[in-house]
Amino acid sequence: MQTTIQKWGNSQAIRLPKAILETAQLGENETVQIFAEQDKIIIKRANIRKHRTLTERLEGWTGEYVFEEWDTGAPVGREIL
Repeated sequence: MQTTIQKWGNSQAIRLPKAILETAQLGENETVQIFAEQDKIIIKRANIRKHRTLTERLEGWTGEYVFEEWDTGAPVGREIL
C-alpha cells in the first residue's frame, strides 16, 4: 500500500487506512509511540496505564496507618457546619 506525506499546518502527515489500523489492532485516539530507524518509521502502541486501583497503589506498603485530626480553619463560603 502506498500513500503520500502531506502538509498539515506546520507539520507533515500520513493518513493511515482503516485496514492498517485494524491489522495493528490500533484505534482512534489511542496513544502511540513513534520511532525512526534509518529509512523506517515505526508506530507502536504506548504501554501507558492512566489509573491504578487503590489495591495497586497500596501494594507492598507494610506500614501502619495512624490517623489524627487537623483544623482546616473557619468556613469561608457556604460550607455546612
